[in-house]
Amino acid sequence: MADLKKQAPPEGSADATSGADPATGIPSGSPLVADPGARAQSGSSGPHSLAAAPAGHRQPEATGGNPLAAKLKLRLDEDQLTNCMRCGFCLPACPTFRETGIEAESPRGRIALMKAVADGLMEPDAAFEEQMNHCLGCRACEPACPADVKYGRLIEQARDAIEDHTDSHRRWVKAVRRAVFRSIFPHQRRMRLVGSALRLYQRSGLRQLARGSGMLKLLPEHLAAMEQVLPEASSKGVAERIGVRHPAKGERIATVGLFRGCMMDVLFTETNIHTVDLLTEAGFEVVIPTGQNCCGALHAHSGEAAGARELAIGNIEAFREAGVDYIVSNAGGCGAIMTEYGHLLHEDGTWSEEASRFAQRVIDVGELLVRFGRELPFSTEAAFPEAAASGDAASTGTRINGHPPYEGTMRCERMHDGGNDEGCGTSKLRVTYQDSCHLRNVMRTPGAPRRLIRRVDGVEFVEMAEADRCCGSAGIYNLTQPEMAGQLLAHKMEHANATGAQVLLTSNPGCLLQMKLGVLKHGRADMQVMHVVDFLHRHRSSDS
Repeated sequence: MADLKKQAPPEGSADATSGADPATGIPSGSPLVADPGARAQSGSSGPHSLAAAPAGHRQPEATGGNPLAAKLKLRLDEDQLTNCMRCGFCLPACPTFRETGIEAESPRGRIALMKAVADGLMEPDAAFEEQMNHCLGCRACEPACPADVKYGRLIEQARDAIEDHTDSHRRWVKAVRRAVFRSIFPHQRRMRLVGSALRLYQRSGLRQLARGSGMLKLLPEHLAAMEQVLPEASSKGVAERIGVRHPAKGERIATVGLFRGCMMDVLFTETNIHTVDLLTEAGFEVVIPTGQNCCGALHAHSGEAAGARELAIGNIEAFREAGVDYIVSNAGGCGAIMTEYGHLLHEDGTWSEEASRFAQRVIDVGELLVRFGRELPFSTEAAFPEAAASGDAASTGTRINGHPPYEGTMRCERMHDGGNDEGCGTSKLRVTYQDSCHLRNVMRTPGAPRRLIRRVDGVEFVEMAEADRCCGSAGIYNLTQPEMAGQLLAHKMEHANATGAQVLLTSNPGCLLQMKLGVLKHGRADMQVMHVVDFLHRHRSSDS
């Protein structure tokens, strides 16, 4: 695999940021220097201090002359800006820095840019805006940071200020943003209408017509490819399909509320249903509050903080009325933002305390099952019943636990016992796992999904190299920044293919779609991509 730590592009190259220092990617005239230890902190001194302005360069005046600069000074958390020690521990954790080798493409570089603007040392321009938007928001820098800098909060604050003042969006982009963030995602009924329209497209023959006629070629390549991996949409969510209250099987351990999500409930309704099944079998009563709405993650990450706060309040109210012990998420991105409702509403005198209590009760479904649930038996024999003497499940078309068989022929891995390797022993299903960035870096629960996968009898779990590195999905990053997302995905699939896994699992819908896209472009035909919940549900043993 090629070295990801590329040299900075030479001056004038296509990769160099327009109007930027070619060694750093930081806008020309910025107080930042190429020295990685440079500090964008007014009044510092020493070999790693803020560089003097180039000869003939006039430092920008007070931020009051630039509305965006003034807004950034108000929005950015000064404590977090100054907490950054410029140590560089975040650099190897940052996907965009590793791809480019450019300082401004790192958390340290972006924080320095923010602080330079807040201190009135540079003007925020198009290059500044581009760097803020080029961040994936994966937050892999946060676990690596010895100073515990809340970088995710800073990048969201910067984007929120930018969206209030940017003039880079075309009119149609602004119209799409208004429709998505204000008119569709906040409303469950409208999301189900989107699901109905998509289902009509998929079931009526329109999809075949669009593909066969070449109409999809009119779309950008990355959008046309994404259309091919979309799952079957649903016009009914989990509550409409199975009801809102489900008693625990056996002795009740706790009552939990399922956060069903917006896109999750349209494109992955079956996963929500399977989540309810696993939870009730593990001893939890499950309630699905009907008043819940979108979690607000896409809003927060895209500079729509006011909308994110409104959605957070709606969810707090809905789950408060449900009277549950825990709020359970099966999507890493949704769960992560809900654990941060306390910060999101910390300035709201009415909701701050309740938001903090809500956030403390948010838990990922995997973590809940591992920590508190009754241990359930899982086995690959459920999906590959030996009783079907005529052959494997793929050839018989047998449906087990409501799931269709795996596609392709599952390879038989030879088991070595005391040096005896004659014949093919017990079939082992080789499985690997791709971390959800926000589940790992924000909710800090990387171990639970792996422990659950290893509980499945007949599974050989193979750890993927750099499984903790972002796949490039990052919410809607793969739609807005397809080039960088594509580079990250190509590297990811090199590691996935190297495992020899037949099944690739993840814990977030965006990651799942991105990895399906990776298999389509760079993977093997026999590699299946699934949500961990669906995998566990498929492999429930008959005695569970």
